[in-house]
Amino acid sequence: MRQKILQTPISDQDLLGLSVGDVFYLSGYLITGRDDVHQRVIKQGLELPVDLRGGAIFHAGPIMRERATESGKYEVVSIGPTTSMRMEKYEKEFIEKTGVKLIIGKGGMGPKTTEGCIDGPAVHAVFPGGCAVLAARCVEEVEDVKWLDLGMPEAMWVMRVKEFGPLIVSIDTKGDNLFEQNKKRFAEKKIPIVEEICEHVDYLHGPKA
Repeated sequence: MRQKILQTPISDQDLLGLSVGDVFYLSGYLITGRDDVHQRVIKQGLELPVDLRGGAIFHAGPIMRERATESGKYEVVSIGPTTSMRMEKYEKEFIEKTGVKLIIGKGGMGPKTTEGCIDGPAVHAVFPGGCAVLAARCVEEVEDVKWLDLGMPEAMWVMRVKEFGPLIVSIDTKGDNLFEQNKKRFAEKKIPIVEEICEHVDYLHGPKA
């Protein structure tokens, strides 16, 4: 089956065909930004040094290595996703202010981000945790770095990527939230299982006769 690949700049139309649970890949530009970047833009009201309209941001704190042969040029050693929920209180406003179309991270996000994805429109997607070296292999070039004064993990690294992924849609433009759906589904399944266990086990005295 052919892979679905999104190319930056991403249009609204590109996002409309995505639904929660869909798997896709990204080619083009991917820019890192997590806690400090969001705080500078939303809390401090600073302008981004990078144009994110139609772009993709990765909640990640990469490990970079300066090239020995080229001063000021970097290559990616490892780039694993950061827990996206840390950016929940800022993400809706961040989407509105920057025009970003794709947010990538680890784990789900909450109702404010879901609203932002509907209004944007935008999409949140999950990159599998524990695959930081695989992610690095998808980076063709580190073209620039902004706000390096924040430190390597918090800076905005401008990367050109090819078929970066797999990415799993966790919030789509319709407001469906995969992680919230799964919470409800698991809770419903849990109830009869717990009831059955309680029929056979007394938690104070062990198995019932």
